[in-house]
Amino acid sequence: MKSLTIAGTLTLAGVMAFGVAALAQPAGGGKADPVKVDAKHYKVEFENDSVRVLRITYAPGEKSVMHYHPNAVAVYLTDGKTRMTTPDGKSQEMPAKAGAADWTPAGSHLPQNTGDKRLELILVELKK
Repeated sequence: MKSLTIAGTLTLAGVMAFGVAALAQPAGGGKADPVKVDAKHYKVEFENDSVRVLRITYAPGEKSVMHYHPNAVAVYLTDGKTRMTTPDGKSQEMPAKAGAADWTPAGSHLPQNTGDKRLELILVELKK
């Protein structure tokens, strides 16, 4: 009877450990969703089967965490300067002009507002 209780406890512990590990994994096959991993900077404004529209805001100097976006179009609401760091450690400075729109191919990055003003943009992520 004692060995049955121990086996049951070990099985339960294994199931719980698997559940915790599964919850810790980012959604989308290892691709971290910015809304889930950085809700301070990313807010869903609209979503349907075709697109997800995000409002992105960063105060001067603020930095995100590594996350993923599908193909998207960025529309800048303010002027700004951003440093984008990719998973391979390479960085690129990216200036933005209010009113400009840019195509952003799918990929992971870690953005930082390197400007001295608030950065705000709308990102329209394509689902199809």
